[in-house]
Amino acid sequence: MSGFKSTERYIASRDLEVAVNAAVALQRPLLVKGEPGTGKTVLAHEVAASLGYPLVEWHVKSTTKAQQGLYEYDAVSRLRDSQLGDPKVADIANYIVRGKLWDAFEADRPQVVLIDEIDKADIEFPNDLLLELDRMQFFVYETRQTVAAKHRPVVIITSNNEKELPDAFLRRCFFHYIRFPDRPTMERIVEAHYPGLQRDLAREALTVFFQVRDVPGLKKKPATSELLDWLKLLMIEDLPAEALRSQDAKLVIPPLHGALLKNEQDVHLFERLAFLNRRGG
Repeated sequence: MSGFKSTERYIASRDLEVAVNAAVALQRPLLVKGEPGTGKTVLAHEVAASLGYPLVEWHVKSTTKAQQGLYEYDAVSRLRDSQLGDPKVADIANYIVRGKLWDAFEADRPQVVLIDEIDKADIEFPNDLLLELDRMQFFVYETRQTVAAKHRPVVIITSNNEKELPDAFLRRCFFHYIRFPDRPTMERIVEAHYPGLQRDLAREALTVFFQVRDVPGLKKKPATSELLDWLKLLMIEDLPAEALRSQDAKLVIPPLHGALLKNEQDVHLFERLAFLNRRGG
């Protein structure tokens, strides 16, 4: 098995490559934090492809409970079937619904398990998975069976830092923070996604993009995903590089700014700056 490395489509820093391979070697979950839009979720797809493992995705919501990743007992269906006289009610196993971790544990080959945006769930969610992720097994009380991983999966957990995670959980993880890419790295990312993009347009767009990110008071700074969407729109609209050149993005709203600015507060901020600039001029 080869280690994880950058690919033509996914540009990873050397630190990120080391973190992924260290987590795999230590057999610990990899906890990845960073700004929204910096490629944390895509990382799991790339790791799975690099290692040649299938990917199991568990996208966490505010209502998600840890138990759902293991299994759920469908008592309602069993009650309904018992009222209808269905003979399968005699075996409670017919009403055990497997979760994502159960599927990964019983797979015949190693898997990559993505637990995406763990910080969206209740604060008890990470604590409720401590033993299962540590021992790679859990107990099914209804059927009195222990489910243990046939092959220890590679677990990748993402967080947008919306809330602090418990210390006991953090101790069991290998941690990596994805820093926002600098300009040379971002140039490589753009080239990987749009190899035919005109160099002048790419250069001017990146200049505007980083100027926008530097504007004080932004509620939501545009990230990599917003940049790629914006570049796609610029190409669709066939805007020339001159449309972006010599603009101070701190003073002028960029064309097609809806791909970069994702809330009215930030749009109003740019409108005020543009107004003050015209007034001052």
